[in-house]
Amino acid sequence: MFGDRLESAVRFVDHLSSTGIEWGLLGPREVPRLWERHVLNCAVVGDLFAEGALVADVGSGAGLPGLALALARPDSQFILIEPLERRVAWLDMVVEDLGLENVDVVRARSEQVVGNIAVDIVTARAVSALKSLLPLTVPLLQGSGELLAIKGRSADQEIAAAAKTLKRFKCSAPEIETVGADLLDEPTTVVRVRVGTGR
Repeated sequence: MFGDRLESAVRFVDHLSSTGIEWGLLGPREVPRLWERHVLNCAVVGDLFAEGALVADVGSGAGLPGLALALARPDSQFILIEPLERRVAWLDMVVEDLGLENVDVVRARSEQVVGNIAVDIVTARAVSALKSLLPLTVPLLQGSGELLAIKGRSADQEIAAAAKTLKRFKCSAPEIETVGADLLDEPTTVVRVRVGTGR
């Protein structure tokens, strides 16, 4: 999954289990399942990217999925968008320590950077229900691209509840993708929403 960046991925998990908890980004109960439930769960979403994609991760928090994906996909560029100062400081510290040159961290709400960036893909995990997530993410695509939202078992209900919002943002019918079945006991569920014809 991480190739020659495996050592960096291990360092990332070390950060999550130490400073990530000290800084209040994760609860201590998450430590035993950091690899399976968090890092690998996010990293496998990189299988859905085209090579060289420009990706915005909205509400990056503890770098999930943004940093996990940046480690797994060194060919792609990532913009981590996070409004909270403490989380941004932590992300900056980890990016510097891991020497990740394919990551930029931006302190802002996603709606504040609309018009300043245009990306191919927007990712989000545990930010909000799809209905509320679409207005925060789709404008960053500037008319063309896709949203990859990591979701759980409620994906179908979230899609149904977002029907009007999907129409308002001229999105194609969402697809539910499952990734990581060969690697994880519980594969990752992704709601894939396309806008426009793709870059």
